[in-house]
Amino acid sequence: MKKYYIVIIISIFFMSALPTAPLPDGMEILKQVDDNITAENRIMTSRMIVRNRRSEREIKAKTWIRGMDQAFTEYLSPAREQGTKMLKEKDRMWIYSPSTDRIIQIAGHMLRQSVMGSDLSYEDMMEDPILSNLYTAKTLSVDTLQERLCWILVLTSKKEDIAYHSRKLWVDQERKIILREERFAKGGTLLKETDVLHVFQIDGRWYPKEILYRNVLNQNSEGTRFIIESLELDAEIPDWRFSKAALRRS
Repeated sequence: MKKYYIVIIISIFFMSALPTAPLPDGMEILKQVDDNITAENRIMTSRMIVRNRRSEREIKAKTWIRGMDQAFTEYLSPAREQGTKMLKEKDRMWIYSPSTDRIIQIAGHMLRQSVMGSDLSYEDMMEDPILSNLYTAKTLSVDTLQERLCWILVLTSKKEDIAYHSRKLWVDQERKIILREERFAKGGTLLKETDVLHVFQIDGRWYPKEILYRNVLNQNSEGTRFIIESLELDAEIPDWRFSKAALRRS
């Protein structure tokens, strides 16, 4: 019996001494994530289901996106939001309200406000979607999420003036898509969480179909579900779509 335990101890020693495979470079993984999700022109229809302790609202929209710097969104429903439009041009954003017939530039502290009462802010919508432009990445470990092998990345911002100083990502190793994310303030406070609930494939790329956003600082919120209903890649979009004049165009 004594010899048996000695054999076990020696086996454990040698197993622990075996070299482990090095983790892949975090920036390389992050660039693969960026390459998977980016496309030149996109047209998307979507729904946001905004839930809090007292109510639930559903908001439908259509969005035209060109490259990384231009986006135009028109809200289709409910009736009180219908006709509201938003234009993003590089680091500037404008919103048009048909009820007041006014165009307002969203800037400064207004960028931190909620979009349509959701868990997303205007700052979230303004952010450069190419994460490797904003962050450095380090591979922390390996994990399993939704029965998928994932790399866990820790992202640190390259500049001070940014909404989220750091992030923690769970990246599907095979599909190169983010399945979970935690976003932190400079002091380390957790600000937001996202979970990709469903994915789909289009033109050989993997995209999130349904995402749950949670603003953890808003105790009244029960999360916002963002659902992509249709997506067209490399679509033809006229130049006038990304103009302030288009905000008033019916």
